[in-house]
Parts: sequence; structure tokens; C-alpha cells
Amino acid sequence: MVLHEVTRNQTPTSEKLAQWAAAGQVSVRTTRTFQHHQQMLAANPAAARTADLGELAIQETMNDFALDQPQQTGVFLFEDHKIARTSFLLPDNCRKISTRAYLLFLEQQGWLESAADIERRAIQAGRSFSKLRFPPD
Repeated sequence: MVLHEVTRNQTPTSEKLAQWAAAGQVSVRTTRTFQHHQQMLAANPAAARTADLGELAIQETMNDFALDQPQQTGVFLFEDHKIARTSFLLPDNCRKISTRAYLLFLEQQGWLESAADIERRAIQAGRSFSKLRFPPD
């Protein structure tokens, strides 16, 4: 469902994300949320819900992960400011972190030269980051 959400509309980077996923760069799991959405679309497209399905699919995946892998820690990396405000019921072994916070962490560790530069390049390439911005240099 999440991959469907980020690739269903034509954006400057949606095709790149679809190609990246198709090349096996990331493991993609089909969720019950997506299966239900597909069934609803087939039965009655006008009545199919579209709002917040990505968020529901993420919660489903995190809960399944917590049950299947209780000794592992799951990390949900997001870039949408709406997610930051959303009340997710996260299992104890799951964390959510914004792309911006992750980039800052990498920079603080010395593994990345400039988090702000990465964000600027992503925006120039067509990514739509949230309205929150790094302070000016």
C-alpha cells in the first residue's frame, strides 16, 4: 500500500521510486490494507476509501513485525510532516524517525557531510519535503 501511495500519482520522483522498488532495492510486502483497497476499487471505485491508507498499512506492517520479530527493532523512516503529528500506536520494538532527523543523525556521526545539502538536492530533484525547513546556513 505504501509503495502504491508514493507511485500512484505522477510526480517528479514517482517513476524513480517505482523503478528502484522493481529492481529489488527494497523488500515490499503486500498488506491486508492494500488487498482490501484493491477489492473495494474493483467492486465500486467511487466508494473506495483513499485517505490515510498508507498510514494504516504502515501500522499494520509495524504490528505484524512486532509479532513476527519480537527480538528485532523496526524503524519507520518517513518524510511527511503529517506522519510526525499522527498518533501511531507503535509496538515497543518499533521506532519512527523523520528523514530530516535521520539525515541530521548521519551528519552528526560524520557519515554524511551535509544533511541540508541532501535535502536541497532532493527538493531540486522534485521531492516534496514537508514545509518544515532547515534553518538558513
